[in-house]
Amino acid sequence: MSEEILINVTPVETRVALVENGMLQEAYVERASRKGIVGNIFKGKVVRVLPGMEAAFVDIGLERAAFIHASDVMPQDGESRNNDGNEGGRSVPDIRTLLREGQSLVVQVTKDPIGTKGARLTTQLSIPSRYLVFMPGVSHVGISQRIEDEEERARLKTLIEQAIAGQEECLGGFIIRTAAEGVAEADLLADMEYLQRLNQSISERLRQAGAPSIVYQDLPLFIRTIRDLIRPQTEKVRIDSRESYQRVMEFVDEFVTEFNDKVEYYPGERPIFDLYSVEDEIQRALSRKVQLKSGGYVIIDQTEAMTTIDINTGAFVGHRNLEETIFKTNLEAARAIGRQLRLRNLGGIIIIDFIDMDDPEHQRQVHRMLEKMLERDHAKTKITGVSELGLVEMTRKRTTESLGQILCEPCPVCDGRGFLKTPETVCYEVFREILRINRAYEAESYLVMASQKVIDRLLDEEADNVADLESFIGKSIRFQVEPFYSQEQYDVVLL
Repeated sequence: MSEEILINVTPVETRVALVENGMLQEAYVERASRKGIVGNIFKGKVVRVLPGMEAAFVDIGLERAAFIHASDVMPQDGESRNNDGNEGGRSVPDIRTLLREGQSLVVQVTKDPIGTKGARLTTQLSIPSRYLVFMPGVSHVGISQRIEDEEERARLKTLIEQAIAGQEECLGGFIIRTAAEGVAEADLLADMEYLQRLNQSISERLRQAGAPSIVYQDLPLFIRTIRDLIRPQTEKVRIDSRESYQRVMEFVDEFVTEFNDKVEYYPGERPIFDLYSVEDEIQRALSRKVQLKSGGYVIIDQTEAMTTIDINTGAFVGHRNLEETIFKTNLEAARAIGRQLRLRNLGGIIIIDFIDMDDPEHQRQVHRMLEKMLERDHAKTKITGVSELGLVEMTRKRTTESLGQILCEPCPVCDGRGFLKTPETVCYEVFREILRINRAYEAESYLVMASQKVIDRLLDEEADNVADLESFIGKSIRFQVEPFYSQEQYDVVLL
């Protein structure tokens, strides 16, 4: 599998495209006006404690207060939590015993503000580098589940544990990242040393900072890309900004020298995102409908609570029988869905409505195809089997806004519904409004101002109804086209 990373940098925006076998798989956007804050560390102030929600709101200097749950507050005694969010097997303590209003609190952002929700916080800090993640105040060494070789897992864990034991004082634990697989001991130890120096620097800033204020900011997107996305199978990283290229090379020379020959400056006149039709793919990723090569299609609807995905055979009629047609459509859709989840950066709860399959073997193969596609995903995913209703439920870790949320806003005409009232519906609303006004006010005649489509219908299909209404109220009704009105807008003016 060939893999390339394209980085497009302008003064106001940075965009990154991950291309596999010539096809866009992931896209990231960071704008100067609304930079993501996941990973940033703040000194905040608790502004409200909510016992009923086992949570608190914390002012970290943003427009909206951020949210922290009791399970994300590090125990004062340093006792570690188990995976279900409890302390050492005990239930989460009362939030009032952990936090109080007006208290200063060191927090890290785990989720960007999304929609109407504020940022999500934790006091369990983690500072990432290329191969390791440092966790201040935790005595634990973890390792990425994506490193499957047991001997390599044992080597890496033993190496880090011995390095910690050889230090007089280590103020935290480590998680070994996937990128550490096969890395030499000297590189890992250099990473450890860098993270501990960085932690000391952050601790010093915390002592001097007031609340609310930011004390640590994660790297800009074009450098995070080198830290998090570049892998041995990555053939090229192309950057179209000379200044950003120089900063990336400084980072590469210091931390990932083995990738030195893979990063190159792209000076071409042709825009870098045109190389693999990235711009066109991004435009298609903003559409509800994903067309399949067979003629079938997938509909993707993102709501605040979840994302729903529906599969249809469309124009695909198959060759042998209905069951085979359905199976092939679902199999192709599973491949497309795995890619679309990454490309659109969809997170949270995702419900997939595959076309009903009677054959259990077909269900198993479609499910396996979806799992295989999700194995390439950088985000953590969890997927269930096919339910009795033929649905597949899954979750995908969401830390930032989706591609659509970053690039788009709700339509001001339909208010985000995705559809408009028909001209017929608006005409009948106009009739009801005239009757209401006629009962409440005295007027000699009425003027209806509306869009071209609505006025056309009032003068054509609804002409008889308009005449009946004029006869009923005993007053004339005039019409005027307002070219800047949306289809749903209208005004009734008393004359």
